[in-house]
Amino acid sequence: MTEYSNVVAAKHKFATDEERQLLLAVKNGNRQAYHQLYHQYIGQVYALCYRLTGDKALAEDASQEVFIQLWRKIGDYSEQSKFSTWLHTVTSHITISYIRKQRGWVQRMFNIEDSSVANDVAEPSAGEVDIEKYVTRLPERARIVFVLHAIEGYRHEEIAQMTNMAVGTSKAQFHRAKQLLEEWMGYA
Repeated sequence: MTEYSNVVAAKHKFATDEERQLLLAVKNGNRQAYHQLYHQYIGQVYALCYRLTGDKALAEDASQEVFIQLWRKIGDYSEQSKFSTWLHTVTSHITISYIRKQRGWVQRMFNIEDSSVANDVAEPSAGEVDIEKYVTRLPERARIVFVLHAIEGYRHEEIAQMTNMAVGTSKAQFHRAKQLLEEWMGYA
């Protein structure tokens, strides 16, 4: 067994034969296969879009935009990673772009301190804490950085590149998000 045989074997572990066939059918323009792919991944895509936007209507619209772009760009998927990993990255990029288009990114950056959502204080619950509820209340930039770093595992350098902000700004927004969450959940 050579050093590289494990690499080749690992490639086949990324997707089942059924998933590879489904993706090939979608790449070949099969709408029924695309419909199946949509239903298989819409929940995961919507969840990420909702975490990033903090708004159900925007998340629904962003999810649809992801699948529109997916139909157009499925040929870009090269099977170098799991399809779900690739789709996650595509979803993050498209959702951030969608937020910029829909909300007037620059205007919101300057008005972020005036956000009424940022000033609302949630009462800590007696039982289990629903972190999603608190995350959606974060100011937009803080929420995006928090979701991408703490939940999705991106490094600040990657977040800075994705969002066109400085690495230090990404770190500051993450710190701000943590402080607000701790305050709202009664840990501060």
